[in-house]
Amino acid sequence: MTETLSPPRDFAALKLQLAALAGTLPKRLLQIAGFAIDHPDEIAFGTVSSIAEQAGVQPSALVRFAQALGYQGFSDMQEVFRSRLRERIPNYDERLQQLRQHAPDTSQPNVILHGFCEASARSLAGLQEKLDPAALDGAVEDLARAETIYLVGLRRSFPIASYMAYALGKLGVRATLVDAVGGLAAEQITFATRRDAVLAISFTPYAPETLSLARAAAEKGVPVIALTDSPFSPLAQIGGRWIEISEANFEGFRSMAATLALAMTLTVAIAGRRAPPG
Repeated sequence: MTETLSPPRDFAALKLQLAALAGTLPKRLLQIAGFAIDHPDEIAFGTVSSIAEQAGVQPSALVRFAQALGYQGFSDMQEVFRSRLRERIPNYDERLQQLRQHAPDTSQPNVILHGFCEASARSLAGLQEKLDPAALDGAVEDLARAETIYLVGLRRSFPIASYMAYALGKLGVRATLVDAVGGLAAEQITFATRRDAVLAISFTPYAPETLSLARAAAEKGVPVIALTDSPFSPLAQIGGRWIEISEANFEGFRSMAATLALAMTLTVAIAGRRAPPG
């Protein structure tokens, strides 16, 4: 079968091929096919072992499944699922088009305001409902113990990281904002040691440089705490601790309300944990 199939390079084509092969795949591979269609995000960001455990199969079965579809191996097939995530996030022109369709008279800012307020409220409610208190306590403990906290959040996450750098400084906590000015982010992170900690922040579609910096720190034995949006986020796989946080959106524009609330919580809790008993 592997000699005759040309592997699909987009998720829609992959679904069509799986439907066409449904009657010919062995039972175990058919089980994987069902899992892949129902849980594409897990396929995109999981490891072979973690996906196999969730799907109830052996890791070798995932490799056979990918090869049965014509791919060179599992990672080759996994790229199709990752591309799906990148493609489903609208660009900013598309988001504005959605906004115009939602509120044809965009001269009425009140409509937009209510949309963003509603998204922010949903984000905050989700944070209160889903946040794991043990994960929060552990993150505060690790960060409070650090000599210096290195804050890594680029692109969309940069306002969160820069706020924390400002607030931690005002509270007397030593923190360094890895801002990548002059392309020196890699040099900035090299100063982190095992006595420090890195707080890395990134959400779908995940800033590649944030992932690279977090990985470099982890390889040196620096504790890495991650704020991200899924247990299958590559940042969650890097960090020793991670906190899951997701934001609601209005016409494709994601709120940052919950992330900022969490950042303020971490900042104040870290300073409180470090303060001498009084």
